[in-house]
Amino acid sequence: MLTKIIDIVRDAGKLIINADDMQITSKEGAFNYVTKYDVMVQQFLFKKLKEILPEAKFIGEEGNTGPMKAGDGYLFIIDPIDGTTNFICDYRLSVISVALAHDGELVLGVVYNPYMDEMFYAEKGKGAYLNGRKLQIRDRSLSEGILSFSSCPYNKELREPVLRLVRELSYHSMDIREIGTAALSICYVAANRNVMYLALTLSPWDYAAGTVIVREAGGEVLTVQGVDIDINKKNSLVASTKTAMKEFFEIAKEQLQK
Repeated sequence: MLTKIIDIVRDAGKLIINADDMQITSKEGAFNYVTKYDVMVQQFLFKKLKEILPEAKFIGEEGNTGPMKAGDGYLFIIDPIDGTTNFICDYRLSVISVALAHDGELVLGVVYNPYMDEMFYAEKGKGAYLNGRKLQIRDRSLSEGILSFSSCPYNKELREPVLRLVRELSYHSMDIREIGTAALSICYVAANRNVMYLALTLSPWDYAAGTVIVREAGGEVLTVQGVDIDINKKNSLVASTKTAMKEFFEIAKEQLQK
């Protein structure tokens, strides 16, 4: 089934690569955009994934055709284009993110950047991979890698808290990055490109697939309160190496109380 899902996601990527007239509209929240391709890719994924797993339900960023909570049975959690602003501005850093939960537990994740033809994928208990190459996180400290973060573009009230926290963490890291896609930033932890990714308030479709990939690569994903994420709701989270995770809670303790 994983191979079939990868093939479907790769085909969906062609819709993004060949995009022309985007027909941009706005959603709730500042600078929260949607294009006709967000909707087109999601509809394509729903249709094709339903063919290989008919009993599955679906949650997608661009409107939902199923329950909002993961419960009994299979549930696909989909972001058709994570990094829509990047997509609109031709940054070529936008991905398709597909996760599968079974009985409320994340069991599979696929994240694809069609511009670079990079396919990240993982199945619970079977490891994480990038284009067929097994991913294994090198357990490094913050000082040995890049700290990536979300600037909270849709939640302006969180901009100041996250920048204050990133500023404090930045003094302990090699450098900082904001690449505009949560799913890809999380996968970059699995690929040892980021040592940590920090975000305040992500929706399940932003983090679900990447969470499977990071965990299968040997990393950790926790809320900023230090507990396991709940895939039925928005979470403020950290994805990182085990050593960097410990450092995060030591450094961030005071900032998170403000």
